[in-house]
Amino acid sequence: MRIVVTAGPTREAIDPVRFISNRSSGKMGYALAAVAVERGHDVTLISGPVCIEPPAGARVVGVLTAEDMLAAVRQAVPACDALIMAAAVADWRPKRAAPCKIKKNGADLVLELEPAPDVLRGVLDLKGDRVFVGFAAETGDPLTEAGRKLREKGLDLIVANDVSASDAGFEADTNRVSILAASGDREDLPLMSKRDVAARIIDRLEALRAARRPR
Repeated sequence: MRIVVTAGPTREAIDPVRFISNRSSGKMGYALAAVAVERGHDVTLISGPVCIEPPAGARVVGVLTAEDMLAAVRQAVPACDALIMAAAVADWRPKRAAPCKIKKNGADLVLELEPAPDVLRGVLDLKGDRVFVGFAAETGDPLTEAGRKLREKGLDLIVANDVSASDAGFEADTNRVSILAASGDREDLPLMSKRDVAARIIDRLEALRAARRPR
């Protein structure tokens, strides 16, 4: 398959020095890209700023903002068979980025925010028979929110995890996830390495794609 994987955070500028972002390390997305390459798939890895080396054999596209990621995904998806959106795209961005560093003068600073582009919604028109996989990094009740995203964003699979756990989610080397399918089934995985989680996700992706190929 030709697989596009997104990974890492995005950054939205407040001024030339500061930005809004999140704690995503990119480890889950990079593990997915590595497993896919090892299985012989053609992988394009669209990555926000991270501090880890990309897997050998993956084609890497670096991006910074949610707008950048949307543009890169839209460019890559038409030539792919599957999209795995593992990136933690910023939900909000400042309405206006200051052109110069904002000075600390003792007064309160108020930032006016607006929604950042939703990458998955922005590429739904390109889905066709491609397999789309999303992630729901949540706190409290990740399954409810994952179910909503699965339906509203036209996904085939969504991977839900509680990022408030110290041993799973952002920055950790392990993860504990549930994989929800559009067909209605759900697979709950125990705590395991992100590499092992990636292998299980790629298993499901390969099975879905195989089922869609003409006999």
